[in-house]
Amino acid sequence: MDDRIGKIVYSKTGRDKGRMLIVVEVVNERQVLVADGEWRKIENPKMKNVKHLQWTKNKAEDIISCRRQGKIPDNHIIRKSIKMIQDTGEGGLVDG
Repeated sequence: MDDRIGKIVYSKTGRDKGRMLIVVEVVNERQVLVADGEWRKIENPKMKNVKHLQWTKNKAEDIISCRRQGKIPDNHIIRKSIKMIQDTGEGGLVDG
């Protein structure tokens, strides 16, 4: 499993600019699928170029656990993971 799955990211471009998202699948080296469980649901994740994302040091462990089991996480799990990180103020950005 790719270590980018479950990473918390911020969109740097597009309509979702500034929105906190979670990487739910890796398409290739340059593209990932992201969702937030609210505006961008897991049933229709957004394909984003990795250059258009600001990566954080945080991971959503619930999402990683679901993906390791071969399951697709529910939207409420994605929302809960994002809310937990927002509430703790741990959305720390990584340089680069």
